[in-house]
Amino acid sequence: MTTQSFSLSPITTVIASAIAAMAIINPAFAEDAGGSGGFASLIPLVLIMVIFYFLLIRPQQKKLKQHRTLVDELKKGDNILTGGGLFGKVIDVKDDLLKIEIADGVRVNVKRDTIAGLSDIGPVKEKAGKNKAKAVKKAKPAAVTEEKAAEGTDADSTDSKDKA
Repeated sequence: MTTQSFSLSPITTVIASAIAAMAIINPAFAEDAGGSGGFASLIPLVLIMVIFYFLLIRPQQKKLKQHRTLVDELKKGDNILTGGGLFGKVIDVKDDLLKIEIADGVRVNVKRDTIAGLSDIGPVKEKAGKNKAKAVKKAKPAAVTEEKAAEGTDADSTDSKDKA
């Protein structure tokens, strides 16, 4: 009889030894370690979710609910503050729009959702005599300033020509 010898490649030897090692490992021992480790690794994730709920999600929902009730209960005559920073008084209430007065005779339509809250400050009331006089006084210096600015640009342009 002839004996045949065959040689295994190094890769085949490594694969065969890995299969033999897996057969020796006790499957019950491996299952026991994996079962408790999987549940234990979920506990920190669940705790983080609970903390996020109580610190972030729940307070935001309460704030949103309060804002929604405030906006739904707006009525004519309320002094409000818009999200853009305008103070005004509600003149007319429609489904999704509010007409507010932000100054004497200045009325603006505002979407209901843009109301930031109620305010103690109402629209600005102009006094007829004093404010018109102040407006005239302020207009004269502005015109003079514009003339000086125009003269200054001419002087600046001649200076720049001299430098060149």
